[in-house]
Amino acid sequence: MEKYFIGLDNGGTMIKAALFTMDGREVATAGRATETSTPRPGWTERSMETLWEQNAACVRQVLAEGCVKPESVAGVAVCGHGKGLYAWGKDGRPAYEGIISTDNRAWKYPKKWKEDGVHAALYDRLCQQFMACQQVSLLAWLRDNDRAVYDNVQYAFSVTDYVRFRLTGEAYSEATNISGSGLLNVRDARIDGSLLDALGIPEVVDMIPPLRYSSERCGEITKDAADKTGLAEGTPVAAGMFDIDSCAVAMSITRPEEFCTITGTWTINEFISPKPITGTRIAMNSLYAIPGYYLIEESSSTGAGNLEWVIDQLFQGETYARLDGVAAGVKPEDCDVYFLPFLQGSNRHPLAKASFVGLTSFHTRAHLLRSVYEGVVFSAKQHIDTLLSVRGRPSAIRMAGGAANSAFWTQMFADILETPIETVTGVKELGALGCAMSAACATGIYRDYAEAAAAMTRIAPPIDPDPEAAAIYRRKYEKYAAVCDALDGVWHRFEV
Repeated sequence: MEKYFIGLDNGGTMIKAALFTMDGREVATAGRATETSTPRPGWTERSMETLWEQNAACVRQVLAEGCVKPESVAGVAVCGHGKGLYAWGKDGRPAYEGIISTDNRAWKYPKKWKEDGVHAALYDRLCQQFMACQQVSLLAWLRDNDRAVYDNVQYAFSVTDYVRFRLTGEAYSEATNISGSGLLNVRDARIDGSLLDALGIPEVVDMIPPLRYSSERCGEITKDAADKTGLAEGTPVAAGMFDIDSCAVAMSITRPEEFCTITGTWTINEFISPKPITGTRIAMNSLYAIPGYYLIEESSSTGAGNLEWVIDQLFQGETYARLDGVAAGVKPEDCDVYFLPFLQGSNRHPLAKASFVGLTSFHTRAHLLRSVYEGVVFSAKQHIDTLLSVRGRPSAIRMAGGAANSAFWTQMFADILETPIETVTGVKELGALGCAMSAACATGIYRDYAEAAAAMTRIAPPIDPDPEAAAIYRRKYEKYAAVCDALDGVWHRFEV
């Protein structure tokens, strides 16, 4: 009987499930848009119970569409967006709404911890900057703003750990997720109560479940989960991982020389290292899915979510393929409009806002559209330049996320980054593929991720940069950076 693996990918706006064979063939996929709410400016939440129901529905759909018997599924794993907070209560129910990684309500806490010296005192162990959307900031916010909820929290989950908990009834903190939360001693890969004492949230040490690595087995499908998902009771469940690790694993990022960019709701830029890189401009070191490696990351919520907003507001009913054509109809040298892709956050300033700069009566919707594509890549370039300041330039950059589905956008990445771009072929759901590889390793099908990638990942030929376009974009990027620099001194006036 052929064996299959299911990967569940819980992003900030979509839940996706995919069914894979042992050689990485994608048999069936399913997706559900997740309804989010913004009860106040800067807040983004969703129902944890609805999220679980949608995950179960996606699993049922891929089983049905793949015509696969439940007992043929050898393993399941979950990945999801990083940061955010999915708090489970001591009363056996969600303790609060799920808070997504685009939430900015707790922005004052990283600022305070930096100003009062707490971050500097802890940095050698944290190996990362604090962010408003991390569990550490959100839990501090709950402590000060909703003490009853804070006192009821049994488990401070990531979305990955929460969904796995609903599948298995067992609570764990998967390493790649918890190491990006601000709650872990990343250098030593351990829970360190003295960190939490220094941050004024000592109670949180009891909210962190035991640590597990991504390819470890973390329970099995319960009877209740089997009834909801259609999976067989007892099916093994792997730890899974942060979605950016999952995409990196699926792209066969298994050596320090390799480099990848993932442009979905967030733009994530990363490589792996046998040791953390601290004392530099690098904002984030976390534990990688492969034990013994750290993920060196630069990221912000400045990705393809900006294009989704523009579609909703200016191009309703248009397909992505049609929009590529509209944007391509304007030459890069003919578009002197600059878009700052800060609709959901910024890599420049915690209060920065999205902006179009340079508009005149000459410009059309097509110019606005092209500037959005370019602004997302320019933001990614700022992150990538920071990473390249501590390592050599890679021979190619592997790319994933929604932007990688656009040949026009992928070419723009190659031109602006002046580096060949590689993509994975034959698979639509890379995050889910990384999960399938996690399950395959956890169940002993493959020895490690390198062996799983050799069997399950196929890299397409690289897309090379156009030298003429690269020269044009080089000049445009200088203007983009100058606009960002000029506005950095203004955003504090937008404090609410």
